[in-house]
Amino acid sequence: MGGVSSFRSTLSRAALGALAGLLAGFTALAVAELVAGLVRPTAGPVTVVGGAVIDRTPASVKDFAIRTFGENDKTVLQLGILAVLAITAMGLGVLSLRHRRAGSAGVLLFGVVGAAAALSRPDSTGFGDALPSITGAVAGAFTLYLLASKGAATPSGGEAGGSGWSRRGFLTAAVVTAAAATTAGTLGRFLVGRKGQGAIASRNTLVLPKPASPAPPVPSGAQLKVPGISPFTTPNRDFYRVDTALVVPRVDAGTWRLRIQGKGVARPRTYSLDQLLARPLIERDITLACVSNEVGGPYIGNARWLGVPLAELLREAGVQPPSRGGKADQLVARSVDGMTLGSPVEEVMDGRDAMLAVAMNGEPLPFDHGFPVRMLVPGLYGYVSACKWITDIELTTFDAYDPYWVKRKWARKAPVKTQARIDTPTPFARPAGGTITVAGVAWAQHRGITRVEVRIDDGPWQVADLAVQDTLDTWRQWSYRWNAAPGGHTITVRATDGTGAVQTEERSRTIPDGASGWHSVFVTVP
Repeated sequence: MGGVSSFRSTLSRAALGALAGLLAGFTALAVAELVAGLVRPTAGPVTVVGGAVIDRTPASVKDFAIRTFGENDKTVLQLGILAVLAITAMGLGVLSLRHRRAGSAGVLLFGVVGAAAALSRPDSTGFGDALPSITGAVAGAFTLYLLASKGAATPSGGEAGGSGWSRRGFLTAAVVTAAAATTAGTLGRFLVGRKGQGAIASRNTLVLPKPASPAPPVPSGAQLKVPGISPFTTPNRDFYRVDTALVVPRVDAGTWRLRIQGKGVARPRTYSLDQLLARPLIERDITLACVSNEVGGPYIGNARWLGVPLAELLREAGVQPPSRGGKADQLVARSVDGMTLGSPVEEVMDGRDAMLAVAMNGEPLPFDHGFPVRMLVPGLYGYVSACKWITDIELTTFDAYDPYWVKRKWARKAPVKTQARIDTPTPFARPAGGTITVAGVAWAQHRGITRVEVRIDDGPWQVADLAVQDTLDTWRQWSYRWNAAPGGHTITVRATDGTGAVQTEERSRTIPDGASGWHSVFVTVP
């Protein structure tokens, strides 16, 4: 009986040690959140460690995360970080019952890791970014040391004081610790939220000027009346978001600035948002696509954008494209969070509607999509053209500099590939027999779509009906009336672009320059 009692006592103390570790970890994160609210919201340890993990993750793993978790990939990463911290904290808590100094040292070590991650981020502002992790770790280490002293076993090595442990004393200390940590965390979140109020207010009060060159109305025949097909214009709330920002930047439009500088820039310029809005603006319908979009995938959307023609800004700064003797062939766009994207200068200045966008579908850019200003270049995948929260444009060469994604083995230049997608029927659907409408979208930005063909099983290709084309820079809807026979069937689609090139059947991964291949769905007709 004595052995059983001793085992239960040991198990009970171990559980309290694990609880002590969790409370210490919670305290560390709460204090770090509070300090980040005072210093810089994006300097919180989970954010900086998550960002460092993203930076060091192979491109294939990132691609897998996007395919598997979609736009929830960042949430999954953050939950994973918290899970690792929780498990480690419990282990340190159990260790601290007999070795308080070692357990507390383990908590401090996590602070060092967080500080190093903060200083390694491309948008780091220096020691201030390390302060939340360091302060939080010190608070967590002190908390663990204190709680361990309340739940320590009878000393065996002279490290734990007293003659045993007090369950009541431990629980009292635990409750006080949890309350204090919760208060600190709540205050931190309040401070973080308050720091973003200026940005929110600047967006809410922003008055968009009328475009000097408005987009023509979308042709009435551009949107097919087919249930299940994607809307021609993607609502802002449904527009895909793929980026590396764990915390969406909240940039105050009143303090935002854009600098244009670098190789071949005869007249470096700096612009405020008001200065950009005072210029003649263009309004265009443009479809954006993510290079991580699998064949038939969802990471594509079409919107009406309002912005400043980028080529005009570059010409005013003295920039010439390489074809006219310009010294730079790459435009590197930098975001406020340190992200870098590289675009070919030739394409930016070849007459297409490359712009610094300030509005999306009639309203100021949502924060998720780059408020106050983002860049976009029709016909190029987003990772080489669509810098959100842009703050700097540097003219350089492809030989001299590799931006973020190129360093991770993605292609330097990435024109959008010709693609077609079946929206309806959906995979493994069981449509009723008779005449079925197969429909979807096709895109080849800046080249346009001239033909879409559908094949049922291994039969011949049949020409689909095309919706009215809006512009060459937007996707195009299509439909095909199919007299479906009972049984299982594979429906395949392919597109032809404005150059006469037929979409390739050859399957390729998204890495390094976008997926290719025909999209197919399997359905069963009862």
